[in-house]
Amino acid sequence: MAVNFTPNDTLLKGELTKRLNDLESHLNSDVLSFTGAISEVYVPKLHRIVEDLASDPNKKEKIFIILKTPGGSAEAVERYVNILRHHYSTVNFIVPDYAYSAGTIFCMSGDNIYMDYFSVLGPIDPQVLNKDNRWVAALGYLDKLNELLTKAQNGTLTDAEYMIFKEFDLAEIRGYEQARDLTIDLLKRWLVKYKFENWTEHETTPALIGQQVTNEEKETRAAEVATLLGATSRWKSHGRPINMETLRNEMKLKIEDFGQDATLNSLIKSYSLFSDDYLKAMQPGQNFIHTRKYA
Repeated sequence: MAVNFTPNDTLLKGELTKRLNDLESHLNSDVLSFTGAISEVYVPKLHRIVEDLASDPNKKEKIFIILKTPGGSAEAVERYVNILRHHYSTVNFIVPDYAYSAGTIFCMSGDNIYMDYFSVLGPIDPQVLNKDNRWVAALGYLDKLNELLTKAQNGTLTDAEYMIFKEFDLAEIRGYEQARDLTIDLLKRWLVKYKFENWTEHETTPALIGQQVTNEEKETRAAEVATLLGATSRWKSHGRPINMETLRNEMKLKIEDFGQDATLNSLIKSYSLFSDDYLKAMQPGQNFIHTRKYA
């Protein structure tokens, strides 16, 4: 059913798209904005929107994804990436605010990640649907199970903890383990293939500066990043914000600081703030995918 917009609604849509067009012109790239949870439900919609954008005569070979998400499904991320990489040789991510969990995994599939001091990613704790059809953080459940198993082996499990232990469903636990393993596998594969593609020489380790980076070294580095991002004992919380400084200093990831480019910073903030206001007014609580073809 067609939505009937008032003249003011149409004006707001036009202004939002104008700000996205300004970003496209500055970046000489296609731009897609994704706001909301990452879910299989939105795969057909993203597929349709990206194909529509890719069919445009003015399509570029590069796309920037403006991402704001609380996270979601790692399986959905894999399908999102497959769609984008089919049509674009370069995929970059802009995080004006936050991209948690599956959003972090999504960003790690990019050639470049753009953040500023305010932007945050999150631990890669995959969210899965439990038997009650609720999204839960898989690693939190696995950590608790391991804690109870250790206590059981040591003979220190209390009666109350035993009752909790009995409630764990082995099929669910296996699903959590598979979600964890998939997350790590995707992150390692995409970092090596895309993020580390142009990492050809060592730049920070004094003894190695100037030497060629081997594929094995890239794989080792990717595994280290995956381990750090998945270390629940380090981050304590599924929603713990990880800022640009931490990503750079602790994980040695190259992050582009869009705050250092006054024009780009202004364009990103202008679009992001207006988009937030638009969604609050027009589509509160809904996922939103926006390109220049939005109508």
